[in-house]
Amino acid sequence: MAAADRHGRPRQLFWTWASPNLEFATIFVGVLAVSAFGLSFSQAVIAVAIGNGLGAVSHGVLSARGPRFGVPQMVVSRLAFGYRGNAVPAALMSVTAGIGWFAVNSVSGAFALGTLTGMPALLCLVIVVVAQIGLAFFGHNLVQAYERWIFGVLAVVFAIGAVVTFAQASPGAVAGTGGVGGFLLTVGAAFGYTAGWNPYAADYTRYLPESVSGRAVGWAAGGGLFVATTVLMATGAASATLGGGDGSPTAAFTGHMPGWLSALTLLAIALGAVAANALNVYSGALAFLTLGVDLPLAWRRALVALAFGAVGFVLAWLGLADAGTAYEHFLLVIAYWVSPWLGVVFADQLMRRGQAGLDRLLSDTGRWGRPGLVAFLVAAVASIALFANQTLYAGPVPRAVPEVGDVTCFVGFGLAAGLYAVVGRRWVRR
Repeated sequence: MAAADRHGRPRQLFWTWASPNLEFATIFVGVLAVSAFGLSFSQAVIAVAIGNGLGAVSHGVLSARGPRFGVPQMVVSRLAFGYRGNAVPAALMSVTAGIGWFAVNSVSGAFALGTLTGMPALLCLVIVVVAQIGLAFFGHNLVQAYERWIFGVLAVVFAIGAVVTFAQASPGAVAGTGGVGGFLLTVGAAFGYTAGWNPYAADYTRYLPESVSGRAVGWAAGGGLFVATTVLMATGAASATLGGGDGSPTAAFTGHMPGWLSALTLLAIALGAVAANALNVYSGALAFLTLGVDLPLAWRRALVALAFGAVGFVLAWLGLADAGTAYEHFLLVIAYWVSPWLGVVFADQLMRRGQAGLDRLLSDTGRWGRPGLVAFLVAAVASIALFANQTLYAGPVPRAVPEVGDVTCFVGFGLAAGLYAVVGRRWVRR
């Protein structure tokens, strides 16, 4: 990217990454920690802080590389996976970001709008989806502007809602029977939520001047992510100690609030869903285009955004009936593939430290990157087969030792990094 086209400052990244996490999907992770994973309030806060911290650190490290290369994150991923091998993580990112997360956030936005207005859920879903696709359709600058504008609105509303929730909460009312397994499940779910943004990291730092401080970029991006997710997840955990609440999850969360604050919070939830999904559709489309899809340059991102939005809408519609259970599993599944991808990417980054001329490797269409792909696939398959703990499938380890919870993401990361360090040495020297 030409130097004249670069613009912005690192500090803008704080609200870019805080804004999309000021939404109900973030809050609901804290709710799940208490209501589904059986933790007490204090245990839940510690667990989400650990998971969010790990995801925010990795996000900061990845974000810091954006100004150097000036390309989206899944293009930078080609250093470890090669041009062709990178198609696998890029495709997974496209599905989970452009479609999966889009569906999750659309459901929460539709629930909030329905509770606020009394309109049918399907009509609310259509309104939310149209707003999200429209924002992503016009690209990077409009997305950045919306995140900057909406940050203050969401921050004020959710701050007031958090104060009211904490004032009424009963932290000691929930004893916490989830044990180590519930704690690790919560860490994994929080990590899956926060690290789910990692494949987007450089997408929003690539336009910064190459001369900016990488440390400042990393602190701003990771800090915005950590603060927003941890505060709202803790608020969700506090709300779960209140008990009661009928109807949709958003209605249950706002049921204890005064009428005026309930209405503002529901509106903020809907606006927050739009903020999150503008990034999801935009970055999901960018990842899809790294697969080498041949479309006219001027229209390819916008057309892919429309297509992803349409598929995400259908999934959101199907998920309106039982959103909570589906979301719980979705968070863990994201971590299943993001973790081994991170293991390979970080191992490659560490092994290439000090090398010059990496830019040319990003566009070398002849590079397969078999070591990275093999390490990723072996680690993902092995960790899922042995450690996954889902309703549809539980590996032999959690079946034999239920107290282990679900540590698939941690095993996948370590195994992928270790394998790549062994098999990728010759690849890195090329």
